[in-house]
Amino acid sequence: MEISRIFDLIPYQIATFDKEIALAKKHNNSWTTFSSRKVKELVDKLSLAFIDHGIKAGERVALISNNCPEWNIVDMALQQIGAISVPMYPTITSADYEYIFNHSEVKMIFVGDQEIYHKAKGVALNRPIVSFDDIEGTIPFYDFVEKGANGDLQILEDSKNAVKSSDLFTIIYTSGTTGRPKGVMLTHENVVSNVLQVGKIFTPEKGTSRVLSFLPLCHIYERSASFAYFFMGYEVYYAESMETIGENLKEIKPHIFNTVPRLLEKIYDKIVAKGYELTGVKRALFFWALNLGLQYDPAKAMGAWYDFQLKLANKVIFSKWREALGGEVQQINSGASALQPRLARVFWAAGIKVCEGYGLTETSPVISASICNFEEIRIGWVGKLIADVEVKIAEDGEILVKGPNVMQGYYKEPDLTAEALKDGWFHTGDIGELDGTYLKITDRKKEMFKTSGGKYVAPQVLENKFKESSLIDQLVVVGENRNYPSALIVPSFEGLKEYCKHKGIPYTSDSEMIAKPEIIEKYDREVENANKFFAKWEQVKRYKLLGKSWSIETGELTPTMKLKRKIIYQKYESEIESIYKSA
Repeated sequence: MEISRIFDLIPYQIATFDKEIALAKKHNNSWTTFSSRKVKELVDKLSLAFIDHGIKAGERVALISNNCPEWNIVDMALQQIGAISVPMYPTITSADYEYIFNHSEVKMIFVGDQEIYHKAKGVALNRPIVSFDDIEGTIPFYDFVEKGANGDLQILEDSKNAVKSSDLFTIIYTSGTTGRPKGVMLTHENVVSNVLQVGKIFTPEKGTSRVLSFLPLCHIYERSASFAYFFMGYEVYYAESMETIGENLKEIKPHIFNTVPRLLEKIYDKIVAKGYELTGVKRALFFWALNLGLQYDPAKAMGAWYDFQLKLANKVIFSKWREALGGEVQQINSGASALQPRLARVFWAAGIKVCEGYGLTETSPVISASICNFEEIRIGWVGKLIADVEVKIAEDGEILVKGPNVMQGYYKEPDLTAEALKDGWFHTGDIGELDGTYLKITDRKKEMFKTSGGKYVAPQVLENKFKESSLIDQLVVVGENRNYPSALIVPSFEGLKEYCKHKGIPYTSDSEMIAKPEIIEKYDREVENANKFFAKWEQVKRYKLLGKSWSIETGELTPTMKLKRKIIYQKYESEIESIYKSA
């Protein structure tokens, strides 16, 4: 059957797979599952409840919740009546809620829990609020669903038939590393075109494979993936929280999941920290295997002796890494920001296939994706262009995109839309290289800066290299219009503790340790080692160690864990000034 609108995936899944478990969530220590047919029943009822409530085609409804099957049900129910969902991050501020509610003129608000309700209610004005949890002052979700129980199914069919593939189905407000959020307008065709092409390059078997989902559904990356999982007939299990991912991985034993580089970095750092705890032969074996993995290139013949060693390392060491991820993972998709090549190398060496992709909210999202096999994977590249998507590199190196996945524009922002969409091409703001159909990202156009000597510096490239150190967790390179680049460095305090333990240095507190001369000397050496990979004008000449990590909650990271450079520059203005004054 033809899939031209996203909600067509529901009858498609029933006709093709008829899943006993399509979606699942954990509640009171047990999994609550939803079959394909149960999803359809709830979506249809909710569509009729929306009609009964007076929600019309083209009207907007806000959706703020952590991942759960109810999220998907609201999303698809709105689609069936031609209404437009406005998904929002639970973690953003009440002021952000207010801006988006008013800018998009939402008619209703769906919230996941008490904390979200508390932030939303003060700025909701008179908009009705429906909650997935039982919260006083809200309409309980399943009570609202039941309002559609006796609705006229013919009215629903008429509503569905009126929805065209070219109709908007969502407005997604980008979290933004600078400025106020912009509402990206996406149609059914935008996302369906992406879902059908991405589904073709998934490795796990159709109809039988399991997914663990933990990235936020309000972001287009996981949301489009959820539609692709529906298309592939996968069982989707939603992690209870970011803190339970490790436990849920062992429990569900997924075949595939999406992640962001920051989480892979944390997994790797935890593994290495465990290695430092070992002693004697076990410790020697661990670091032998790790160093072997860091040399690996899945696309190259590494030689018989290397292959023999790697086989042994997989049996003795890397098998435990795979067990920690559930033991059955066939594909991990990494996106939203740059993945350190060394992580890709060591995970592939360990039999854990991490496939990097590239895209933006404005492109629904996938532009390119790594093909998850040894013949086509390229470490350091973000894969091949997917079918139907064209890319060209502008004279200044910017990546330009054309295809059915490109957004309609920014809601109520004609000037910004005209700036982004020129001559039929979407201007990504990213700098890259194209080799045939393989794409590489080298930096963000707006993040590159020029030193006072007139030399351009690409900070992301530097930052990724510096973060290869087990002692560096986060880092931002600064230096626009200055004599030379410098950096703010957030140490990996777990790595620092292990280093101090190894060297017999008593560990007191984070803030005290980063002021100790012997620790500063160690970071001097780490900076010096990373600088060797760069030209003189690019090298970090001075740096400042910071005693606290950056986070979403404290405002330095976007919900997809990208650096909010402008915020960091403002927050640490005095520290940056002190770097250059003390020169």
